[in-house]
Amino acid sequence: MPSAQDWINNPLGVVEGLFEQSNSNPEWEKRVVDFFKDKLAEKEAQTWVPSLNDVPLHYMKPNSLVKFRCMVQDMFDPEFYMGAYEVVDQATKSKSLKCGKYKDVTECGQVDFNSRNTVPSERQTFYCVPVPGESPWVKECYARSSQARVIPSTSYTPNRQKRSYEEDDDMDTQSQRPGDSNSGSKGSGDLQGNGDCKRLETEAPSSSSTSPPSCASPLDLNYPLPGEQGPACLVKVYDEWESFKLNDTLEVFGILSVDPALSGVGEEKEVSSLLDPEESMETAEEQRAHSPPPSLVPRLHMVHAVPLQHNNPLLPPTASEEVVASFLSELGSVRSEFLSFLTHILLGDALAAEYLLLHLISNVYARRDILPLGKFTLNLSGCPHSSPYTEHLYRILQQLVPSSYRLPMSLHNMNSMRMVPRKDHVANRLVSGALQLASNTSLFLDETQLEQGQLDTAGVRNITALGNLISWQKVDYDFNYHQMEFPCNINVLVASEGRSLLPSDCQVHLQPHMTPPNAEEYLSALQAAQAPSQMNKYRLYLTIARQLEYSITEEVTKAVEEDFVEMRKDDPQSISAEDLHRMLIVSRLLSISLGQTTLSTDVWMKTKHLELLRMNRIQQQKSVNGHEP
Repeated sequence: MPSAQDWINNPLGVVEGLFEQSNSNPEWEKRVVDFFKDKLAEKEAQTWVPSLNDVPLHYMKPNSLVKFRCMVQDMFDPEFYMGAYEVVDQATKSKSLKCGKYKDVTECGQVDFNSRNTVPSERQTFYCVPVPGESPWVKECYARSSQARVIPSTSYTPNRQKRSYEEDDDMDTQSQRPGDSNSGSKGSGDLQGNGDCKRLETEAPSSSSTSPPSCASPLDLNYPLPGEQGPACLVKVYDEWESFKLNDTLEVFGILSVDPALSGVGEEKEVSSLLDPEESMETAEEQRAHSPPPSLVPRLHMVHAVPLQHNNPLLPPTASEEVVASFLSELGSVRSEFLSFLTHILLGDALAAEYLLLHLISNVYARRDILPLGKFTLNLSGCPHSSPYTEHLYRILQQLVPSSYRLPMSLHNMNSMRMVPRKDHVANRLVSGALQLASNTSLFLDETQLEQGQLDTAGVRNITALGNLISWQKVDYDFNYHQMEFPCNINVLVASEGRSLLPSDCQVHLQPHMTPPNAEEYLSALQAAQAPSQMNKYRLYLTIARQLEYSITEEVTKAVEEDFVEMRKDDPQSISAEDLHRMLIVSRLLSISLGQTTLSTDVWMKTKHLELLRMNRIQQQKSVNGHEP
């Protein structure tokens, strides 16, 4: 890849070259974007670009092109910067026009603020985090596919840990000239402060990073889920930022900026903002949230972004019709193998395996008014109380889906967890919650962990939020004085002993046909018996099934209506409109699982048979447990 050395290692050289050729023609900005789009469209070119998800930050070359697979966790206010500015050479007094786009600090020389050629511009800043709950197999697949050649950065080497903070300060003052910042956000007078909060950069940033005594407290990287690892980034967006939404998943290609001058956390800050030399109007909390140390939260100047319809590395971001068509030919055989695998996971229960398969391919494909269409929340009841079975069941499901999260619904978790994101008006940021998840995330609610006790006010709010998520596929974010509704598309599976206290679209009671003496050993052996190629087939199957279009012909619609009338003829109470709605959902998912894009008579008959078996099983369970609703 000979040319990659230029546009990957020195993308600013490409930008400046096109800027100099432009002669102030605004079209140059579009030419920059088109250049990188074209380069990245070349075969395997995207694999040449190093990823912040895979490579520790100190191995990245500053001002090089990198990529970041992420979710938009927060959107800050737009900020001003100098798109073009004039610098004066102190020796010769000559002036030259410089490009300020895709940069955070100016080049050497004194800026002429009064020049008519200085062009203020505006950009948007997104706070982005790694995709919450991303499965280990996804990370491994992406890392294996990378062809990026990365060596430790000369300015961010692992050996840096051997020097003291004072020596680091000396190094930084030599390489960083005063007055070099050109990022002029509304309150960026603090951007030069660089030295007080140094951190050792010997591993990839994580939420557990510690800070030296000079910092007030460790920086909260605002991950939605506890225990998440990886970098967070401030992504600077220059074009069409209105097309992005909160919680979007993206692969961002951008120019990495890690200049120490960007930190707003230092106790003593030099006033050096080019656009706002006065004291910052931001509060200390807002400065801390919006200008974190770049060693922990690097800046990424977006040149191109790919929206991720899914996060399966075995498929291209947008699955083409050819890819889908080629897999459809073997969909039937893969489904049979997958169903057998799920049956063994569910201890020989073939009926529960059918419904679990349908749940795993369900997806909100449209909304009619407030009603989300396509969701299929499954309540798997009959799971043993306080048994390790549900945890091991989740671990296997985690190996099948791209992103997931298991939430043990213990009394402590319900009363103490922050599930709903809330707006912190003091720091002017959105504080994340466990329900701020990317589209198509699988949420495993483990109700077998419930114990006796009292839910407090926070616990009741959390249960209500879970109920709203299941029923309406929305989360009401807390903005203190009002709530703001955010639609979502999250697959919820509830494992419970009896019927769940949460709503669901379908309940199936687990009836094990075997009782292994050690559930952990049994499930581990079962998973180990699956070859990696076989697991990849299952993963492809689940993702491609979600992509399939589905429709019902008028003829089939009429036949279903007549059948419904016929079923109600003998006993009107035997089936309700709600039952018909659920049967239509099951028949849709069953058709898709078989690779069929329309409803056939055979599938409708099988749907009725599955529902009859399921309802009979629930009735039997009710007669055994007369107290159960």
